[in-house]
Amino acid sequence: MTTTATEDPQGRPGPGTGPEGRPARERASSPEASGASGAALAVLPGVLSSALAWTDAHRTRFALPDDVLEPHTQVNATLKPLGELAQLGSTIRRTTTPGTPEHERAGDLVAYAWEQVHEGALLLELLRAEPFAAYPYEIYAAFAGYGLRHEGFEALARPLTATRAWAHTEQHANRQLGLVNSERRVGVVTHTDAGGVLSRTWLGGLSEPWMFEGPSGYALTHTVFHLTDWGRMPDRVPKKIDGYLRTWLPAWADGCLESGQWDLTGELLAVAASLPGPAPVELLDAVWPVLADVQHPTGCVPETGVPVQDPAPDPYPFIDCYHSTLVTAFAAALSLRSLRQTDEQTGKRPGEQTGETTPGRERHTP
Repeated sequence: MTTTATEDPQGRPGPGTGPEGRPARERASSPEASGASGAALAVLPGVLSSALAWTDAHRTRFALPDDVLEPHTQVNATLKPLGELAQLGSTIRRTTTPGTPEHERAGDLVAYAWEQVHEGALLLELLRAEPFAAYPYEIYAAFAGYGLRHEGFEALARPLTATRAWAHTEQHANRQLGLVNSERRVGVVTHTDAGGVLSRTWLGGLSEPWMFEGPSGYALTHTVFHLTDWGRMPDRVPKKIDGYLRTWLPAWADGCLESGQWDLTGELLAVAASLPGPAPVELLDAVWPVLADVQHPTGCVPETGVPVQDPAPDPYPFIDCYHSTLVTAFAAALSLRSLRQTDEQTGKRPGEQTGETTPGRERHTP
């Protein structure tokens, strides 16, 4: 389901084509999209509300099957979506203002996910059955970071995470960084130093920006998510990486818009909103109106391809839009927080321009 940001798969937008066949580059730079002050703030509340409403209306599609513990059950079609609901829902809950509908709805979705894992008991059974697997621990950490804990799970996890096998599990560097963040959330000593792992990632190596494509794009977005605890701790981003991302995110996002990679576009927007310091306003103002146009009236967002005009309540298969819809809501919540904090720090009214450039946009990291 993941394609590169430069591919032109059959039936999907070709280079320079955006929603409804209009050039993506023109849409991103048009006066009504990027040139106008506050273009992102104008669409973000509606995007967030609609995406969460769609997710809430389809919450039963995240329900775990009765045979979830059986060996034949596909983890990627059952536990993975539920874990993503818990992770992104908890971040949205923490990022939104208490008392708002979005805050309450996100909290309800996390509570629903916690019920599905029997308040942690099901994850304990998974850990017993697969003590060598990291995914039960990572799913549990999404709940633990939110304050939902299971004493039995942690009692078993403590000796398991102290083994040599746990410390030497062979995996990609960004996945290992995710495990380190999970350990931080649970509150145990991490099995390795996060800085050393970061240096081995595609992003940590400040890879040549023209080598960006789909897999490396998702690797770099998740590196930032794990590093910042899903946008909650922007100050964990080192200065060099901050400058590198501020310089190249606009070009990467533009490439994703051209090729209709909406899911990866959303993840890049979430990364942009997870950077320390002022929000990259120009980037957010340029890209968010385009992604808002891609969003279906029901609130869902397709992962890739030409957005359909079908008015049906379910224009896409659930598996082809649930993740991109969750990511859009997640990125919208982070972007709203980042833009509002920037306005407060600069003393501006929401969306008012000062004529200053965003720090880091001119820095070119060798």
